[in-house]
Amino acid sequence: MEQAPCLLLLIPARSRGKQVMDWLYIAFVGYPLWVWLMFAGIVGALLAFDLGVLHKDDHEIGVAESLKLSAFYIAMGLAFGGWVWWYKGGDAGMQYLTGYLVEKSLSMDNIFVMSLIFTGMAVPRQYQHRVLFWGILGVIVLRALMIGLGAVLVAEFKWVLVIFGLFLIVTGAKMLLSKEEAHPSLEDNRLYQWLRGHLRLTPTLHGSHFLVRGEQHGLKKGWWATPLLLTLMLVESADLVFAVDSIPAIFAITQDPFLVYTSNIFAILGLRALYFALAAMVHRFEYLKYALAVVLVFIGVKVGLVYLNDIGLVSWHIPTGLSLAVTLGLLFGGVLFSLHKTRKDPA
Repeated sequence: MEQAPCLLLLIPARSRGKQVMDWLYIAFVGYPLWVWLMFAGIVGALLAFDLGVLHKDDHEIGVAESLKLSAFYIAMGLAFGGWVWWYKGGDAGMQYLTGYLVEKSLSMDNIFVMSLIFTGMAVPRQYQHRVLFWGILGVIVLRALMIGLGAVLVAEFKWVLVIFGLFLIVTGAKMLLSKEEAHPSLEDNRLYQWLRGHLRLTPTLHGSHFLVRGEQHGLKKGWWATPLLLTLMLVESADLVFAVDSIPAIFAITQDPFLVYTSNIFAILGLRALYFALAAMVHRFEYLKYALAVVLVFIGVKVGLVYLNDIGLVSWHIPTGLSLAVTLGLLFGGVLFSLHKTRKDPA
């Protein structure tokens, strides 16, 4: 594997085929095909059960239902982590759990952004789950592409880990030093403005439909996008932005693409289920970002040590068990401190 991925088209066809096979091997290394198929089957079954049984009809999801569904997804994510522990050993199990915790915590701010999008687009609560459900399908594909690219880069150019580490340290430092973030209104979002100018958009919602035929609703002939489709696009774009932070963070914990991807997906599944409970009380976790900032700096240092170990400059590394304990302790402490400091805040 001597050529960079961007030069794939310049490689002769036979060599190109071998190159592709090599990259696929990097993504699947250490795991037989049945393991990936098992994971895909579990996620597919969860989504089918969610949409086909629990939410067959559009309805407003209350806090109690949100908490129950989230507890179910968390149990499934932890159970899968237990299987990873049994199948690949304790080190891999702890890497999965650390990645799961970091992804779930980093996605907290994403909940606030999604709440702003739903509010700005005036999407009723009974249709919000539909947007989140179909949005997760886009996440599964986008995260697979981004993680696959990251796996190839790390396998080909080990020094990329140093860039990931520095990025995490800088991001963590900025979070520690920054004042309270001012979230802009939806009208100021450039993607929102561009989509509004280029989509054939209906003036109002049409139930849970993403697309409608114009002639059936007094509009010009052809397919029209509803505001619900625009909302879905904005939610997907928000997840893409947050993935830029979370994927380097998990690659800093483990370079195993299977652990990176599975911990990502299970964390996102559970967090979206928890959205309806957290959206109204996300302000209670105001100080969690400082704990997350320290976690990012810690992980950035850890991945830097991994590279320095590989090139023989140092002979010390942070054990996986210690990484999990520090991450869990910081996040748990951040949650407790936030709940304590905001206990008198108005709802």
